[in-house]
Amino acid sequence: MPTGQTIAVKRIYAPPDDGDGARFLVDRLWPRGVSKEKADLTAWLKALAPSDALRDQFHHAAAQSDAAWQAFRDAYFTALDAGGDEVAAALAEIDAAAKKGPVTLLFAAKDEAHNNAVALREWLERR
Repeated sequence: MPTGQTIAVKRIYAPPDDGDGARFLVDRLWPRGVSKEKADLTAWLKALAPSDALRDQFHHAAAQSDAAWQAFRDAYFTALDAGGDEVAAALAEIDAAAKKGPVTLLFAAKDEAHNNAVALREWLERR
């Protein structure tokens, strides 16, 4: 990420805003009840979403516990670090957008503090 650039995180159900900049959906599944037009996405970056197994494990654990949240983040960061061509391409897309202006990561989860977009933002800001 360009130095000093911040990444916003927002539920996809919130209306788009001019300040969102490039809007990237980072969930593996398309959110219920949201049309592609209403979503107003720059791109849907499924490659940056946690695997189905990791997502299910987190949701079936006590997702509100600090230990479950930490375990999810650790496993998710390990998967992101392992990367691959699809992950690299998705990261390049976010980096290119960040050079032009704001970036917003979109998610569908109800929990706004403990979700993959929040974890992904943390990982992106650390690299």
